[in-house]
Amino acid sequence: MSLLDSRTRPTHQWLRPVAVASAVLLLGYGLLRLLDRLDGHSDKGAWAWNTGHTLFLLGVLGFAALIVGLHGLLRTRSSRLRTLDDVAAPAGLVGAAAFVWVILGDLFPRFADAVPTPGLVLYGGPLLFEVGLLVLLYRAAAARLLPVWAPVLVLAGFLAIAVNLNLLPVGAALVLAGLLPLRVTPRPVA
Repeated sequence: MSLLDSRTRPTHQWLRPVAVASAVLLLGYGLLRLLDRLDGHSDKGAWAWNTGHTLFLLGVLGFAALIVGLHGLLRTRSSRLRTLDDVAAPAGLVGAAAFVWVILGDLFPRFADAVPTPGLVLYGGPLLFEVGLLVLLYRAAAARLLPVWAPVLVLAGFLAIAVNLNLLPVGAALVLAGLLPLRVTPRPVA
């Protein structure tokens, strides 16, 4: 019997609900962004703009929790790729922090004035976030916690968003579809 038996082992049952909620928040942001732009321009500070950015902020924080949870869950399994997990998780978290920095600057102009956003944060942050999360999702698929097609959908969602921000709802729906089948116990081998 290990020191951490099934009664004391930390559970990761919260991972799937957080993953799904984060993708739904991203979808809500995308829909509100489209709503805000119906008149042809963005109304910074309007209710749809503020609410959408707040949903985006909460979604990014949820994705950061997902990164931490996936890293912890994958570390409980014996793995020759543990170093990859140990690099991907901090990279994803640095990227999430960059997103938070930018979102806070959008929501609070005084924050943006006090702490200007360097271009590296603006462009490198999203890339670190996406690569870190995707590496962990592919590792989760290898551990049979996700079907192999699920990280591909998440990647397709991120690519759609990168191509055109007006595709945010489509990209978020793909991310949601990719995260829905997440499990914390491996799928049985067929």
